[in-house]
Amino acid sequence: MAEEWDVDVLVVGAGPGGGNAALQCARKGLRTMIIEDHDEIGTPVHCGECISDEAIANLKLDLPEEVISKRVNGIRVIFPDGTSKQLTETGYVLEKHLFEQWIADSAVKEGAKLALKHKLTSMERLENNGTFVGWKCDGKGEMFPIRSKIVIDASGVAAVCSKFVKPDGSKPLNEKGKVVAGMQYEMAEVPTDDYLDFYIWPKYAEKGYLWMIPKCDGRANVGLVTEDRPRAKKALDQFIEDTHFSDLSQQLPPWKTKGNPAFGGTIPISGPFENTHYDGLMLIGDAAGFTSPLFEGGSHLALKSAVFAAETAATAISNGDVAAKSLEDYTLLWKAEFPPYEKILRGKNALFELSDGEMSLMGSCFPDEMGDMGITGKAMVGLRLLFRRPGLYLKNIVPAMLAFGYSRAKYYGW
Repeated sequence: MAEEWDVDVLVVGAGPGGGNAALQCARKGLRTMIIEDHDEIGTPVHCGECISDEAIANLKLDLPEEVISKRVNGIRVIFPDGTSKQLTETGYVLEKHLFEQWIADSAVKEGAKLALKHKLTSMERLENNGTFVGWKCDGKGEMFPIRSKIVIDASGVAAVCSKFVKPDGSKPLNEKGKVVAGMQYEMAEVPTDDYLDFYIWPKYAEKGYLWMIPKCDGRANVGLVTEDRPRAKKALDQFIEDTHFSDLSQQLPPWKTKGNPAFGGTIPISGPFENTHYDGLMLIGDAAGFTSPLFEGGSHLALKSAVFAAETAATAISNGDVAAKSLEDYTLLWKAEFPPYEKILRGKNALFELSDGEMSLMGSCFPDEMGDMGITGKAMVGLRLLFRRPGLYLKNIVPAMLAFGYSRAKYYGW
């Protein structure tokens, strides 16, 4: 029956997770195809474009110079009253469209097929004597239909495969979780000391934050994420008008030749889906709900989940069994590796229940360098808060503080 299969693995979406999934699968000798509904990989850019040295080492990436925009020193968190604390951990700001193109090109060099302008619209189960053996995928594009033993969904927040797969015949595999709106501008001549600035200023970003992410040649991404999606652009414009960014000019990013200078998208914030694997299907990156809960970093998680999915696919196909039971190692792998989402979400929710003044008080109790906090440092922060405002403990201030720790690179924060 092997000759009837077009591919072993079909990857849906050519973002960083999809590109890496295709690359890892191809390296393992699997017949791999990656489809992308846009006519170009990497555009439009949806994120802040940064990645930590911790992530690069973890993923064994050898970044080419052309995908790197700027070397950065770490993160600075700025609280509502202007109090700022920094977390020094080095990394890079990327030219994300070039980074994604580089990963996809690497996959093609390893033997994967790439099909642009291909949009998946349906998935049909294939069985042999009642045993699941793969999927017949159809859609818009000349390569369809595509028969694949395993599908890896890297379609981003759309999570398209979850919509098409209906275990009970009527309901999708997963219910869509909550999302926030992300929007940013590229701005010129932005002053920087090579830290990523994250502003927790609810006045502009309801249950979200704002950022300045520096790039080369004086450029920077200035943007926000907020649960108030209809107001996102207006809030960002107001933030820029009210701050030192007001005299700086906006410009089109290098991948965009015309149109409005604002760019962005939506980000899942509810944590991982209940089901991240099923018969012949694995969800990775945003399609699985993998984003760092406080600052919504997703690239490291997407790239690493792709590694786990490729490992699982290779083993399952080698064993000749691609049913859900044979893919459960994928879910076990990411659960053992990724940070405790429920704990971080609880802390994030507690943080956003604080008033501006309470957030600022918490920030003032952190040491200037948050990377120096060990067990003793955390205890000292707790004692300072207990002394200055004991009532904050009734507002779950401890989980809120811990959420910052889990935003570090070693916990897949960026």
